[in-house]
Order: sequence, then structure tokens, then C-alpha cells
Amino acid sequence: MKWKRVLILWLALGLDEWLGDPPNRWHPVAWLGSLIARVERWVRCAHPWRDFWAGLAVWLGGAALVGGGLRLLSVVLNQFPRPLAALGEAILLKLSLAQRGLRQAALAVEGALQRVDLAEARRQLAWHLVSRETGQLNEAQVVGATIESIAENTSDGILAPLLYYALGGLPLAWVYRFANTLDSMWGYRNARYEWLGKAAARLDDLLNWLPARMTALALVTAAALGGEDARRAMVILRRDARTTASPNAGYPMSAMAGALGVELEKVGHYRLGQGLTPPTARDIRRAVRLMHRAVLLGVALLGLVSLLCSAHKKPDR
Repeated sequence: MKWKRVLILWLALGLDEWLGDPPNRWHPVAWLGSLIARVERWVRCAHPWRDFWAGLAVWLGGAALVGGGLRLLSVVLNQFPRPLAALGEAILLKLSLAQRGLRQAALAVEGALQRVDLAEARRQLAWHLVSRETGQLNEAQVVGATIESIAENTSDGILAPLLYYALGGLPLAWVYRFANTLDSMWGYRNARYEWLGKAAARLDDLLNWLPARMTALALVTAAALGGEDARRAMVILRRDARTTASPNAGYPMSAMAGALGVELEKVGHYRLGQGLTPPTARDIRRAVRLMHRAVLLGVALLGLVSLLCSAHKKPDR
């Protein structure tokens, strides 16, 4: 059905807003994380090249298993009546998204700051949003890290899986989710993961190249439509996007910094929007609103992509 994927994109987004995330014991992403942690104990041998090849094998094997499993589920779903098949597919796609969870986590930090509870804001930030050490962050740095996470996860946690669904259906969306989960666990430059996680980190960079840039442009457009400064967002995007160690994260983060008119700094690593004002707690809610507008714009664009892709394929049934 030509409009099937377009409808499922919107339905999955609506289900995520309505239902949110299930408990970890029922969440496929949590299952992936648990499986990766178990596999690590079997394959890590603390020898650089052996770790590298083991990490690459885990990536390839995991992608094949996840993609094949979702392909099988898609075939099974297509045996059901179309409304039930579409609902099942939307639920499986919804489980790869994190819009409601991201908003709730960001607003939990904002709420703690409004109560003048910096310690709780740091705890919420570390628990839900970032992997960096938060114990010494001041209020502006806590807010900045929250806004950075909103921007980066607009790509990684929402638009990227939707993009890959539009291009290749559930199998490709969940291969992306597996790759992103593996990178979040192994993609660190330290003694433990430098070689084991190298393939995961580089392949995640490749998979996020397009989503990060699409998200940055969606944020700029959302700024124009939502009363923020789109011109400044584009200026900061062009100036600062390549100043982060990640080849992708700087794009949505610098667009967000420019749109909101705030400086986002990770001490010792980067400063996005240098010279702009330090962020305050109220900027978190502005970032959330901008995220929602960018996601709606992105899904509208991806609906068009789905239609173009489906024009070259046979009908599902």
C-alpha cells in the first residue's frame, strides 16, 4: 500500500507520545543492551587487533540477527489484516523512538533547577541524559548539557530511526537502533574500549552522518517557524558544527545553540555558540519546543521519502 509507511511514521510518533517507554524488562533496546553486555564478557581479550575483529564481528552478527529477526516479524505481520498489521508495525517502530522519554528527562532537570536543587538536577542529568561526570557542573553547565542532549537525541533517538524506517522498513530501523546501542556502550576512547568499540564507533558515525545533518536543518527551519532565530542558527551551525570530536553531534547541537542564542560548552572539549549568553533553566523548555517542531518537520519530509521509495517497489500485498 503506497501510503502505508507514511501512516506508520505518524502513528509510531503518536504512540510514543501516548504510551511512552515500557519498563526496561519489556523494552527491546534494554534487551539489546543486556545482550551486548553479556557478549562483551565472551569476546573481550585485551589484545588490540583481536578486540577490533571481535568488535566488528559482533557488529556484523548483531546487525544480521536484528535485521533478519525484524524481517521475519514484518513477514508475519503482513499475514494479518491490514489495520492490525499496520498497528503492529507502528508499535515495533515506536519502540525504537525516545521523544516522550527525552522530553520527560529534560523537564525533570528543569524542575529540579526551578526548585533550586542543583544536586538533584545533576543527578537527573547523569541518570537520564549524559554519560559525562556531572558532580562539579554549575547551573549553566547542567542546562547546557541538557540542551545538548535534547539536540543530539533529536537525531539519534527520533529522526534517525524514522529515516531508516522510511528507507528500509523495520529491519533497517532496528539495525540502526542496534548499532547506536552498541556505540553507546562500546564507543569510548579508553583502554577498555579503544579497540573493541572502534568498529562500532566508526560505523555509528557513518549511519548518523545523514540524520545529524537532516536534524540540524530541521532545527533551523523549526526556529524560523517557531519565533526563534533561524539566521543565527545557520550561522552558528556553519561555524561550529565541526568543532566537536564527533563528526555528527556538532550539527544538531550547534543549530540548537544558535536558534536559542545560548553558548553550549563541554569544558575542555568544545564551545558551541561562543560569545552568546549562558543558558538558563527556561531555555530547556524552549529547546523541547524546538525539538517537537523539528521532529514534525522531519517526519513530514520522511513521509515524502517513503512515498518516493515505495514508487519503485511492488505493493506489500
